Amino acid sequence: MAIHSINSINPGLLSPSLSKKQITPSDATENFSQILSKTIDEVNRAQIQSDRMTEKLVRGENVDLHQVMIASQKASITLQTTMEVRNKVVEAYQEIMRMPM
Repeated sequence: MAIHSINSINPGLLSPSLSKKQITPSDATENFSQILSKTIDEVNRAQIQSDRMTEKLVRGENVDLHQVMIASQKASITLQTTMEVRNKVVEAYQEIMRMPM
C-alpha cells in the first residue's frame, strides 16, 4: 500500500471546481441549464409515477399500498426540495440585484 503526500493528490479528482480547467460563462450556463432540466424531469417522473400508482390503487388493481405511499412521499419530497432550491436561487438573485454598482 502506497502512502501519498497531500501534494501528490490531484485536486481535480477531489473537486472539479479545484482543477485548473477554465470554464467559460457560456459553458457554465449550459451546464446549469442541463442540471436544471434533469432535475425538473426527475421531479416530473416522480409525480407521474405517483399518479399512476394512485390510479391503479383506486381502480382496485393489484398494487401494494406501501409502494403507493412511498411513491407519493418521494414525489412530495422531490417537489418540496425543488421549490426550496428555487426559492434560495431567487433570494440570491434578489440579493445580488440589491448590491450597489
